[in-house]
Amino acid sequence: MRFVIALLVFVSIAAQAVIETYEFSDPALEERYRQLSAELRCPKCQNQNIADSNAPISQDLRRLLYEQLEAGASDEEILEYMVARYGEFVRYRPSYDGATLILWLAPLGLLVLALVGVVATLRGRRSMSEEALLDPGQQQRLDELLEQAGQDK
Repeated sequence: MRFVIALLVFVSIAAQAVIETYEFSDPALEERYRQLSAELRCPKCQNQNIADSNAPISQDLRRLLYEQLEAGASDEEILEYMVARYGEFVRYRPSYDGATLILWLAPLGLLVLALVGVVATLRGRRSMSEEALLDPGQQQRLDELLEQAGQDK
């Protein structure tokens, strides 16, 4: 029974996989195709690249990618074409420019803010503990009271 269930799971997973039928003139083009199709996001799907998506638009993009690679386009030319057509959203790693600057710098800014918060909190605790210390007059009075309480016993 377990074997049948495992076989059904395996068959269902294999049925969902994308099967590419493109024949490349050069193995290097096929490798570039795999890299670029993994880097390009499916415009219709949520968090799927065009290599993993079975959506019709992803199939079109894979075909377009294949055609551009065979035509001799560079990776940058292909990415620029895809961005011009579908926007920066189509790239998993957006380019570094003025429009995407906040995407690249936001994690660093949040980290700096967190560090500033931690340092401010630690300094606040340190100053509170220093303020909690008694001045010499108060310490002397406390010692006298403790000594008097000890004598009263």
